[in-house]
Amino acid sequence: MREVDNVLLPEGYKVKMKRLLTDKEFQKFMNSYEEPKTQGLRVNTLKTSVDDFLKSSLFYLERIPWVESGFYYLPEERPGKHPYHEAGLYYIQEPSAMAAGELADPKPGEKVLDLCAAPGGKTTHMAAKLKQQGLLLANEIHPARAKVLSQNVERMGIKNAVVTNEEPGKLAKKFIGFFDRILVDAPCSGEGMFRKDPEACKEWSIENVYRCAVRQLDILKHAAVMLKPGGRLVYSTCTFSPEENEGVINEFLKDEPAFEIEDIHIFEGFGGGRSEWIPDSSESLKKTIRLWPHQLKGEGHFFAIMRKKDGDLPKKDSKTIEKHLNKKQLQHFWDFGAENLKEVPKGRFALFGEQLYVIPEEMLSYQHLKVVRPGWHLGTLKKNRFEPSHAFALSLKQEQVNHSLNFKVDSDEMMAYLRGESLMAEGRKGWYLVNIDGYSIGWGKLAGGFLKNHFPKGLRWRK
Repeated sequence: MREVDNVLLPEGYKVKMKRLLTDKEFQKFMNSYEEPKTQGLRVNTLKTSVDDFLKSSLFYLERIPWVESGFYYLPEERPGKHPYHEAGLYYIQEPSAMAAGELADPKPGEKVLDLCAAPGGKTTHMAAKLKQQGLLLANEIHPARAKVLSQNVERMGIKNAVVTNEEPGKLAKKFIGFFDRILVDAPCSGEGMFRKDPEACKEWSIENVYRCAVRQLDILKHAAVMLKPGGRLVYSTCTFSPEENEGVINEFLKDEPAFEIEDIHIFEGFGGGRSEWIPDSSESLKKTIRLWPHQLKGEGHFFAIMRKKDGDLPKKDSKTIEKHLNKKQLQHFWDFGAENLKEVPKGRFALFGEQLYVIPEEMLSYQHLKVVRPGWHLGTLKKNRFEPSHAFALSLKQEQVNHSLNFKVDSDEMMAYLRGESLMAEGRKGWYLVNIDGYSIGWGKLAGGFLKNHFPKGLRWRK
C-alpha cells in the first residue's frame, strides 16, 4: 500500500491503472491524489432561482461548468450546517456526480425513473428539471438508504416523486415500456471516490470489480425493459474500471440491439470512452464519457447515454392506486385548506393509514410494491382534525398560505425555531408557515401570543 495525501491506494489498483494509462497520463493521474478533493452544492431551483440564491448566499461560490445550478464551495465552508440547508435551498453533491442529472435531462411532464437513487442527489436534480410536473419514481434496494432518499425528497420540497424499496426485476415486471428517461447510477467498486472516501480503498479488490460488472449488466437489462421506445437511458458509475464501464456497455449493446449510444454535447475536460481497453468492442464506445480528476475539478465518473430505437409499448394498468375518498373523509383537510391556504392542493388523494398523500397522476397501482413515499405528503388525518406534514410545509411558498412568519437567517428567533423552542408572536390563532428569508422551513401553531413549534424533533438543532 502507498499513502498519498492520506489515501491508501491498493497495490493491485495502481498496477491496473498503470497498465491502462500511458506513463505520462498515469503520473498526472497519480498526482491528482495529492490535490484536495473538491466540494460542491447544487441550488434547488424548485425553491429559489440561482440568481436569488447568489444574492443571499453566505458562501464563496464558483460555478461548475457543466451544471447551470452547480457551484464549488471552499473546503472551510460548512453549508451542511447552515439553516438554508434545512430549508432545502441546495443539495450538497460531488461536482462530477452532478453531470448525471444534466445528461439525463428530463423534461417537465415526463415519466422518469432513478433506479439506484439513494441518497438522492441525482433524484433531486432531475426533480428540479421536471418542475413538479410528470412522475419521478426514485427506487433504492436497501431499506435504510431508501429512508434517507425519502428524507431528501422531502427536504427539497418535491411534490411529484414516489420512493420505492424494490429490486429492479420486480419493477421491470410492472413498468414495461413505461418511462421516458431512466438513470442507472449503478453500484460499483468506487475507484473514482478514493480521494473523497479513503475507506472505499479498503473494500477494493479485483474480484469485487468483476462482481460489480455482473450486477451492473443485470440492472441495465431490467432498465431496458422499462424504457419507452425513443426514451433515454443514462448509465453512470464512479469507477475507472473498464470492466464496469465500457465492458458493461459493450455487452449490453450486444444483448440489446434496440439501443444505441447517443451523440451529445460534452464540456471541456470531459474525456471519451476507451474502446481500446475492451476486446471485440464497438467503436461507438468512444462516444461514452469519462471524467478524470487530473483533467477537471471533480472525482472520477463514467457515463453512457443510450437511446432506445424500438421496443415494447407501455404496459396498461387497469388497477387504481387508491380507494375513493369521500367528502366526509377529507372534510378536515378541506377545512384546513379553507382556513390556511390560498391554493388548496388538487389531484388523486390517497390515505395510507392516517397519512394523506396526493399521488402523481401518471403513477400505476402500488399493488405488490414496497413503497416508502407514495407521493406528496400533505399530513395526518386524525379523528377530529388535520395536521399538516413537514413535507407539506417545505413544498409551499409564502404567497400560497394565509398566515406566515418570516425570520432572518441570523436572527435569534430562527435559531430558537430550529432548536424546537416556542416563540412569542402576535396574530390570528391557527397554523403559520415559518419562513427563513422568505423560504419555507416548517410549521408553527399560534395561540395566546405563543407559536408552538412543529419543526420535527429528529431535525432539531442542539444549543
